[in-house]
Order: sequence, then structure tokens, then C-alpha cells
Amino acid sequence: MDTSSGTKQRRMRSGTVVLGGVGLLAATLVACGNSSEPDRRCVDRTTLDKLDDKYCKSSGGSSSRGTYYYGGSVRSGKVSGGSFDKSAVTRGGIGGHKSSGSSGG
Repeated sequence: MDTSSGTKQRRMRSGTVVLGGVGLLAATLVACGNSSEPDRRCVDRTTLDKLDDKYCKSSGGSSSRGTYYYGGSVRSGKVSGGSFDKSAVTRGGIGGHKSSGSSGG
């Protein structure tokens, strides 16, 4: 009886499972990161402190304490690297970036 063909078949099946899992993971990541909207955070415009979203919602005509800040990141409760202007940032993720500057030539 030849056992090498059984081992080869088992290895191929295992490889198929791994490749299928990688494909599923890639599809999930692309689907989750496919939003054209940049990340949005509620912040205090003066201090750049991150606030709870409820502070960015105005009720009955009164002004709210916070303003939405787009893109960037939060470190130690403060935002940086983004903008208050939504059109000034693009969604991050795979291949998404906004160039800031000109290329020399």
C-alpha cells in the first residue's frame, strides 16, 4: 500500500482551507474599510480634547460644546493629524491617503 499519495492529498486539502481562509479575511477587510467617509470624532475646538458624541449634537437651536473632527488619531485624550474640514481628509485604510504638498521636479 502506498501511503505517500494519502499524505499528499491531505496536504492539498489543508492548503485549500488556508487559502480559502485568507481569501475570506481579505474580503472582510475590504468590505469593512470600504466607506468613503473619514473617521469622525467629537472634540472641543479650543483644547482638542476628545468628547462624548452627545456634546456634538445641538438641541433646540442652542450651540453644542463640541465640533466634529475628521481623520487623525487620539492620544492621551487629544486629537491630532486630522481636520475640522471633512473635505480636507480622506478615508484611511488600504490605499487611502491624502497628499499634503507638491512633488518637486
